[in-house]
Amino acid sequence: MASLTRKIISTALAGKVSAPYSQAIVADRTVYLSGCIGMDNEGKLVPGGIVPETAQALKNLRTVLEAANSGIEKVLKVTVFLGDIEDMPKFNEEYKKVFTHDYPARSCFAVAALPLKAKVEIEAIALVGDVKTIST
Repeated sequence: MASLTRKIISTALAGKVSAPYSQAIVADRTVYLSGCIGMDNEGKLVPGGIVPETAQALKNLRTVLEAANSGIEKVLKVTVFLGDIEDMPKFNEEYKKVFTHDYPARSCFAVAALPLKAKVEIEAIALVGDVKTIST
């Protein structure tokens, strides 16, 4: 039986990881990203609330995807955790700046609390390699 490779992805360009988790894992041609929050390279939340946090979280997500040889256009599924569901319209405006078409499947939940008291956390599953998108 052939063995599969499990590749650990880590980049300092997507915020400082200080907890026991990997930023992403690539298994075969699929990359599984841990949740990204609006954290800067110093490990602190960007100030200003949901809009700048969302922009930074999406920037971190993109950076981890690129470190895994993937990209925004290869994302299959996004899970969003919001500290306040009322922030969804503002979140969506920032989200549409990154995911501009052929949107991935998505779930969104309001949660009681997020790390560092963040307003948003975004995780994703994406593909690695050549991907052909077909819309029906």
